[in-house]
Amino acid sequence: MTSTLRLAEVTSANFDAAIELRVQPEQRHLVAPVVKSLAEAYVHPGIAWPRLIFDGDRLVGFLMAFLDIDFAGDGTGTDIRSGLWRLNIAAGEQGRGYGRFAVDAVAAEIRRRGGDRLTASWHPGDDGPERFYLKLGFRLTGEMSGDQVVGELALG
Repeated sequence: MTSTLRLAEVTSANFDAAIELRVQPEQRHLVAPVVKSLAEAYVHPGIAWPRLIFDGDRLVGFLMAFLDIDFAGDGTGTDIRSGLWRLNIAAGEQGRGYGRFAVDAVAAEIRRRGGDRLTASWHPGDDGPERFYLKLGFRLTGEMSGDQVVGELALG
């Protein structure tokens, strides 16, 4: 990993490169493609926070955070959370610190908005990203979000 890591908004200039970003073939069942994430961001303005991850001028990944959602979905507003919705690191770019950079960037944005925890969910199983998240300090909550386990990272 270099010191030239940065996030960038998705624009008309980088849109085509963004939607061409692919994870490793054996991981495609674990994360939605970038184009689906961008469509979800379009229909959830103000909640979705999509960003491209660049190392210098090279696109190496995509992240999308969710900000201040009713996580329980029961309309009471008693469980408002922010977290990492999607993380796609390009095939051949994993293991270089880009995922950690992405989580740190989302954590910084959540802190900037006054939050103190980062929620993420992932597909369980040996082929999933659970080891990655646990290594970063996430703790399993015991909850499920659809067919995904939920973890949280305290930002105190």
